[in-house]
Amino acid sequence: MFVLALRSIRQRPGRFLATLLSAFLGAAIIMTFNSMQDTSGQAGIDTVSAETLGTSAGVVGGYGTLLVFFAVASTLTVNVRQRTAELELLRCSGATPAQIKRMVVGEAVAVALVGAALAIGPAMLGGRALLGMFHDSGQVARSVDYSFGTVALSSGLAITLLASAGAAFLAVRRLTRCGRERTGAKRFLAGAALVTGASAAGATFLFSARDEMLMAAPAYGAILLSVGFALLSPRLLKGVLDRLPLTGASGWLAVRNLRERASHMAGILVSLILFTAVSTATITMQSVESDAVKASGLVKSVDAKNLETLNLTVVGIIAVFVCVMLINSLYAATTYRSREFGQQRLAGATPGQVLGMVGAEGVILTVTGVFFGTVAALAGVVPFTVVRTDAVLPDQFLGVWLAMVALAATVTLGTSLGTARRVLRTPAVGAVTLAA
Repeated sequence: MFVLALRSIRQRPGRFLATLLSAFLGAAIIMTFNSMQDTSGQAGIDTVSAETLGTSAGVVGGYGTLLVFFAVASTLTVNVRQRTAELELLRCSGATPAQIKRMVVGEAVAVALVGAALAIGPAMLGGRALLGMFHDSGQVARSVDYSFGTVALSSGLAITLLASAGAAFLAVRRLTRCGRERTGAKRFLAGAALVTGASAAGATFLFSARDEMLMAAPAYGAILLSVGFALLSPRLLKGVLDRLPLTGASGWLAVRNLRERASHMAGILVSLILFTAVSTATITMQSVESDAVKASGLVKSVDAKNLETLNLTVVGIIAVFVCVMLINSLYAATTYRSREFGQQRLAGATPGQVLGMVGAEGVILTVTGVFFGTVAALAGVVPFTVVRTDAVLPDQFLGVWLAMVALAATVTLGTSLGTARRVLRTPAVGAVTLAA
């Protein structure tokens, strides 16, 4: 089956570009920050520099691992769903579910290995740039030289390969189970995440305004709440669709399509919810903290600088990954709908109505994702602001929120409409014939 996986990659390499890009970015980020562990392990490094380097590697490396899994899982899920007919043909030809799983996992591992190998060079450049930033901010002594060693290389390869294999296994497992989902387990996990997140956000009031760990509780609360909402994304989307008063051909088609494909749109909603919640909460709280320190006339400690660097870096990583996940998922999903678009045009829909339908779908997804992401973000921002400044909603929130919403909307609508416009260039009859 591994030979069959390699043959499948050689025959149609284009279908694996999204997975390759996700693996490449994930491995690059993991190796970039874990190279700080190699750097901190050199002889003669002072305690402060070693602590800064080790903290950045541990915290961002952990986030990077989760993001690699989510990004690869998102692209592989779309890839497997689009190959349903092909995989069913293999089953009818005598292949067992276990053999199909091994083939899909083998494809993912092979692509991830290539992506991780390609990421080594950029990771070394990124590590040097990161160390230079620590030098400039005074968090690491300038005498510390950069080192890229076994920790960075082994962690990047191992995590990327394991994440890809695990994501591929879960994606094809859903298909071989004929779409049956363990909704009970998912609801339990979602409920646990929501309850734990609300508790963590509420625990913010147990800290004092000057406590170094003040930001940790609301940040984790916002993250866990967004994870809970993300796990419930299909049900949340259906609930929104049931209350939409959209009229007209494009609006009616958009609601109908989203209602039928709510589970397929879950990956897009997950990205939007997590991005809105984590980026808005983290940047807002960091801005509040920085302004409070500046107003007090105090100088930031090394720990405070480390926390600020990590917060902004994590948000940057999340933004990059979410954009990649959204673009990959939307591009693949919209391209796959060429036959559907052709059938709608043959039934009398104009290209403008089809584009209007795709735009309406994008707006609904964006508004839904942003709404629940904002709820999760506010659950962390409000308690932090009350404890730190005695205000309820900080002045920085609106500007940060608008910037994050604009980015999410631009990526979602730009990718879906741009891809749909390209797909519609194919004549309706040709689209239906080629996709058949």
